[in-house]
Amino acid sequence: MKSIKIIKNRSDVGAGTRGSDMGVDAIEIAAINQSNNYFSIYEFEDVETENESVYNKVNNSFAKRIDSVLHQCMRLSNHVKVNLQEQKFPIVLSGDHSAALGTISGVKAAYPRKEIGVIWIDAHADIHSPYSSPSGNIHGMPLAAALAEDNLEYEINDVSRGTAELWERMKNIGISGTKLAPENLIYFGVRDTEEPEDKQIERLQIKNYKVDEIRFRGLKTCVDEAIEKLSNCDVIYISFDVDSMDCDLISYGTGTPVAKGFDQYEVIKIINRFIETKKVVCVEFVEVNPLLDLKGNKMAETAFEILEEITKTIKANNL
Repeated sequence: MKSIKIIKNRSDVGAGTRGSDMGVDAIEIAAINQSNNYFSIYEFEDVETENESVYNKVNNSFAKRIDSVLHQCMRLSNHVKVNLQEQKFPIVLSGDHSAALGTISGVKAAYPRKEIGVIWIDAHADIHSPYSSPSGNIHGMPLAAALAEDNLEYEINDVSRGTAELWERMKNIGISGTKLAPENLIYFGVRDTEEPEDKQIERLQIKNYKVDEIRFRGLKTCVDEAIEKLSNCDVIYISFDVDSMDCDLISYGTGTPVAKGFDQYEVIKIINRFIETKKVVCVEFVEVNPLLDLKGNKMAETAFEILEEITKTIKANNL
């Protein structure tokens, strides 16, 4: 019997825009405003943060606040690992998407001999490295670290030795070495990428189920195909970035909104179908930014709608 554990990780040090650290509380407020007791039903724990590092004047422009992101991912990795070892089902609510490296590392540390599959529901590929990133924001790098891929063929930045050493430590959080194989990573909804990322995706042959493909071929057909692609995986982690949803339809309440994305019902169906395989051991929600929401608290309300629906499926399939 697994019990659900909510892990609250209010960190936004990997983002380019401040405010996603408030996303967790915005989701809770969405529940409270509906008189929904979701957050009093399940046990939770808070991950210590160091968001004050955004005030530091000294940081490397090619991997901004990398020391703080490293520490945050190490802490989150340990929370995830311990909960999995205690037969809990962690639902991680994070600020920016750099946190996913910590979560993936925690899953791998809990299951060092198992094949890890990753479902990445996002508008962005997040597969840059400090060597290739045009922004230096680490929320665009978690998968590069998890895959241990620097993409030096598209190197544009002269990365300092200190940053390079911290980046090597990022790749070895939780357990030394790569956390997953490229063939065990599947994108859903990625549509805003740069050339270095496109070339990496092509070289590593990472499958991306785009929104139009899913609507043309059918959601069930595409998701079942993805499940088959991950048939060799023992456990699956799902990372849900709210910017995978259509910003014009839903909300601009996220750091990097992109049009022509999913609606919340498609996201629910995608996540639930994977949970029904009984291989999913951890789900993470990221990048709700209430400071950027032009519709009140709409993004957080939509995220909570998805959270509540997938939790029912988790309870039905894992407990």
